[in-house]
Amino acid sequence: MVSRTNKFRGSRYHGRGKKAGRGAGKRGGRGNAGINKHRLLTRLKYMPGHWGMHGFNRHPSLIKVDISINLQEVQDITDGDSIDLGPLGYDKLLGKGRMEKPIKITVSKASALAISKVEAAGGSVITDEK
Repeated sequence: MVSRTNKFRGSRYHGRGKKAGRGAGKRGGRGNAGINKHRLLTRLKYMPGHWGMHGFNRHPSLIKVDISINLQEVQDITDGDSIDLGPLGYDKLLGKGRMEKPIKITVSKASALAISKVEAAGGSVITDEK
């Protein structure tokens, strides 16, 4: 019995047609090949917004991220009756947790809930905010 390869010796395309026998020819290329040519409608229908820029990023020097701490953590790290959060690297005081002892807290910013909880416990919050 003659092998398939030998059977096609002398025929130009070995029974596959002109393009089907070359690489990924029958399927129109590999991956996203041709999405601006023969697969244009596929791109328009199934890949909207595939090309181009989307959204924007601000320059890192313009972004200011506050490093925050919650009341519960402040209470856990405080030994005395006052604490300055600036040298510890915190910019903002948030109001999660309970305040059980009066503490005088100095910080750049503080949420309204945090201030009310500290004052309800008999302490005070000193901020740099205007």
